[in-house]
Amino acid sequence: MAFSISTPTYHFNCFSSSDLPSSPSSSFRPFKFPLFWSWQKVKMGPLTVSPMGFGTWAWGNQLLWGYKESMDTDLQQTFNLAVENGINLFDTADSYGTGRLNGQSEKLLGKFIREFPGKRMQDDIVIATKFAAYPWRLTPGQFVKACRASLERLQLKQIGIGQLHWSTANYAPPQELALWDGLVAMYEKGLVQAVGVSNYGPKQLVKIHDYLKARGVPLCSAQVQFSLLSMGKDQIEIRNICDSLGIGLIAYSPLGLGMLTGKYTSSRLPLGPRALLFRQILPGLEPLLSSLREIAQKRNKTLPQVAINWCICNGTIPIPGIKTVKQVEENLGALGWRLSSDELLQLEFAARESPQKMIQNIFQTR
Repeated sequence: MAFSISTPTYHFNCFSSSDLPSSPSSSFRPFKFPLFWSWQKVKMGPLTVSPMGFGTWAWGNQLLWGYKESMDTDLQQTFNLAVENGINLFDTADSYGTGRLNGQSEKLLGKFIREFPGKRMQDDIVIATKFAAYPWRLTPGQFVKACRASLERLQLKQIGIGQLHWSTANYAPPQELALWDGLVAMYEKGLVQAVGVSNYGPKQLVKIHDYLKARGVPLCSAQVQFSLLSMGKDQIEIRNICDSLGIGLIAYSPLGLGMLTGKYTSSRLPLGPRALLFRQILPGLEPLLSSLREIAQKRNKTLPQVAINWCICNGTIPIPGIKTVKQVEENLGALGWRLSSDELLQLEFAARESPQKMIQNIFQTR
């Protein structure tokens, strides 16, 4: 679902209380300053989205992110704050949620949209959900059935972007064509406004773009792991392909699962399975983290804000994950400004000097 939204605002009061009329009937209201202007929104196919979205992988994931149903009230507050500040792109997937909570992320998003106090902003929200390429989804009809199940969980009539979560080209090439035809079918049936892909490498990205184009279906978006920890040859090639073909590039894990936040060290690791990865990579990140700190201090920003802004300056729409109001407030600070060319070069040099890089998604194709 997509439409135009009101401009996001910060509140700024240029008067002290003593400057205001003492009359109780005073109608003075503080000046509203936007985080970003309407012309700074991003066009993706038929949709217009905020220059940054938010990811909801953690909503329902107990194993990696420690989700508990008692968190739902806080999650709703984070959602509301994001929408109130102009964020209208939310990424999810039919596989987000562990065990009996499978699909929980979609269910929560649907609930939060329905209960959001404001019809105009509510209708502007763009849900980008991903359909898993499970081995039992072997026909276009089964993929369409998955889309209908997501619509039921979301309680929506139409999904903004229906995305193929990963390619099967690496291990089950015959299944790939059926999945592509599934995207075509859900688009032609009006179940989605646009279609996209996730974890597609440069060669497969061009292939599916050309296939869909021949079927009269535009490829709206490509989602890939893209950050200062994931800026390898494939990522740069994918970005260039997206630029040339008019595909929106969505950057997931822009903070490297939290490694670029500055919160963690080799002696202070996150709980759960992430600790294993952090223990392996963090010791080699000091050149990059040092540059992030230097620029953040100079800019009066935080490390996550600088890291996310780097993604925006590189032509992507980053979708950092959110679980708390504090995370939303901090991530919103990545908007409304841009790193200089010198700062971009400094960060990219530091990233190359850091010996460890993010492990790439095992489903990423060439």
